[in-house]
Amino acid sequence: NIIDSIFIGHGVGALAIAGLAITFPLMNLVVAFCTLVGIGGATISSIFLGQKDKVRATEAVHNVLIMCIINAVCFGGLTFLFLDSILLFFGASHDTLPYARDFMQVILLGTPITYVFIGLNNVMRATGYPRKAMFSSLLTVGCNIILAPIFIFSFDWGIRGAALATVVSQTVAMVWVLVHFANKKNFIHFDRRYSRLKVRVVAKIFSIGMSPFLMNVCACVVVIFINNALQHTGGDLAIGAYGIVNRTLMLFVMIVMGITQGMQPIVGYNYGAKQYPRVAKVLKITIYAATIVTTTGFLMGMFIPRLAVSIFTTHEELVRISAKGLRIVVMFFPIVGFQVVTSNFFQSIGMASKAIFLSVSRQVLILIPCLLILPQFYGQLGVWISMPISDLIASLIAGTMLWWQFKQFRKVSV
Repeated sequence: NIIDSIFIGHGVGALAIAGLAITFPLMNLVVAFCTLVGIGGATISSIFLGQKDKVRATEAVHNVLIMCIINAVCFGGLTFLFLDSILLFFGASHDTLPYARDFMQVILLGTPITYVFIGLNNVMRATGYPRKAMFSSLLTVGCNIILAPIFIFSFDWGIRGAALATVVSQTVAMVWVLVHFANKKNFIHFDRRYSRLKVRVVAKIFSIGMSPFLMNVCACVVVIFINNALQHTGGDLAIGAYGIVNRTLMLFVMIVMGITQGMQPIVGYNYGAKQYPRVAKVLKITIYAATIVTTTGFLMGMFIPRLAVSIFTTHEELVRISAKGLRIVVMFFPIVGFQVVTSNFFQSIGMASKAIFLSVSRQVLILIPCLLILPQFYGQLGVWISMPISDLIASLIAGTMLWWQFKQFRKVSV
């Protein structure tokens, strides 16, 4: 999506960037229903393997595949039918609606491919094949980098070309992942004996996957508030600027998410084996790595904001608004890595309720009230400053909960 934004900004224009920003809430919903199954399935697979239960780990793989297909067909189909109404509700104007519609129609038609690829790729990583999972992700990005400019510039397919490049790239990676699980030489693979949905497995997947699901749903709700607030205080260009800021910081957040997903099977396995000192060691390393990544994002946003946002567009006014917004949003960005890792840590050890609370607290309990109040006094500035304020408060809450949890671990160890 970051790649799509860059090519769309230069190949289609500023309004297309704004149209793409309008799709963020819907893209978050697409990801939400995918992670509900994929992350939940990956987590219980690693816990089952830590408990030396290969049968239940295999059941998890089959249940993930079936549920991904069901979710994709149901969510993608319903959303496609009511797409225009949804996009208008999300903040689209008559100028940006055609761009948002053209992009999302292709993405929604490709949701079965997206869901199967992402869902099984998570399980591949969690069942002992992190390098293969990394390769499939890189394969998607590599194909997208090649296809997006061809479809947008050479074939003149515009924003639809960007979406099609994404779907085609994910199709290539999906085939790679399916071939892996079809190979009986791999430790966890498809087995017809376990190819039916099991209520207990589905319930476990949903209970753990509910945290990232709610996190993405909350992100959807928050972006709706942001888009509508920016529409009233700055118009389409302000929404486009938020799209650029979001995509710029998304690069760093996704690196952190990648690190935490690497942490997840190790933490899940050792937690299942009651090796709490190892759990603490892995968490500490992950927090250090995540903080380095988000601090890098902070330095970029503070010292070279115009250079960073110029990657997406050359439209002077859009660059100005984006650079100003980026500098404000990264104010407390170094501690965002810690907050993300902590939320994913509770999810990795199966404490779904705590992970859900951390996911909801930042976006619903803190950010939405800020978005409702601050723009009333500070206009567009109030929208931008709401984000770092919520980052700071959410990180303090996460730190308190993590300290309490490790206090409990020490009691058990003694």
